[in-house]
Amino acid sequence: MPVRKIRVAIIGVGNCASSLVQGIEFYKNAKEEDFIPGLMHTNLGGYHIRDVEFAAAFDIDKNKVGKDLSQAIFTSPNNTTKFSSVPHLGVPVHRGMTHDGLGQYLSQIIEKAPGPTDDIVGILKETKTDVVISYLPVGSEEATKWYVEQILDAGCAFINCVPVFIARERYWQNRFEEKGLPVIGDDIKSQVGATILHRTLVNLFLDRGMIVERTYQLNTGGNTDFLNMLERSRLTSKKISKTNAVTSQIEKRGLSIDPDNVHVGPSDYVPWQKDNKLCFLRIEGRHFGDVPMNLECRLSVEDSPNSAGVVIDAIRCCKLALDNKLAGAIKGPSSYFMKSPPIQYTDTEARDKVEQYIKKYGKKQKK
Repeated sequence: MPVRKIRVAIIGVGNCASSLVQGIEFYKNAKEEDFIPGLMHTNLGGYHIRDVEFAAAFDIDKNKVGKDLSQAIFTSPNNTTKFSSVPHLGVPVHRGMTHDGLGQYLSQIIEKAPGPTDDIVGILKETKTDVVISYLPVGSEEATKWYVEQILDAGCAFINCVPVFIARERYWQNRFEEKGLPVIGDDIKSQVGATILHRTLVNLFLDRGMIVERTYQLNTGGNTDFLNMLERSRLTSKKISKTNAVTSQIEKRGLSIDPDNVHVGPSDYVPWQKDNKLCFLRIEGRHFGDVPMNLECRLSVEDSPNSAGVVIDAIRCCKLALDNKLAGAIKGPSSYFMKSPPIQYTDTEARDKVEQYIKKYGKKQKK
């Protein structure tokens, strides 16, 4: 019996899409026993990395629409590291819907492609897409909800990598359940990024009996995500997502922290950083004897490759949900892969839940 592929469509052909497409090509010949940084397993539940194939792509940039996906991922303003050549994929980038997806600052460097929005539902059906991934810009509230409606109509699973709340909201959970479709979300949590580092350090403090009194996370970068986030009005859901990812770990211990003593979020756009993110963390607390102490940390990481491996695992978990006719928010994988899942666990608990999920729903391998 031939191995079934996982047909994937991408909304938003930016840096994150580039790293994902490159990663599938880069690791397609990996051996089952190989350790691959950023992936839980080379073969996850019966699906190898090479079983992920791209069915469709959507964007609004006139320099990307009409190009093959293999070319569009290396088209400016994309500026992430090129770590793999990608052969012609035969997947054209279709004209997507704009809505609020193009903000004030992005519109200064991106020109919309002419013509109407393509038939999203028709394309997803025609290409037999299994899973749709959203990489829309931060603040694309209306565009995200519009695309979700198309995805539901097309009968596809959905992975929401952006901070617009879908999987964690009961209304959208019900919509996916009614259609018999799975959703994993919201807001991708990178391999070792600012959020996971912040959560881990906060849990270290709590595990060692420290009180967290004040904390901040300041991030700078030079990709279009950071440029877009100069528009502060688009940051509401992003700040909620990143802040809750950290404060949820304190609240799980039955403790609290004054909202004025927590600041988590993007801080500025530095063009020459390109896709490299700099994160500055500070945690202030008190230990034995009520004596104050503080920790400061600096993280430098290429932003988009940092999330690509996580998305590859999310794709395969989403396909297992389809295979097993699971519907609605897939809670275990969402809790490990996303900043704002329906249920917040510690990252260790969340990883254990994903392993249990794979064991339960993965395809049984022949001995």
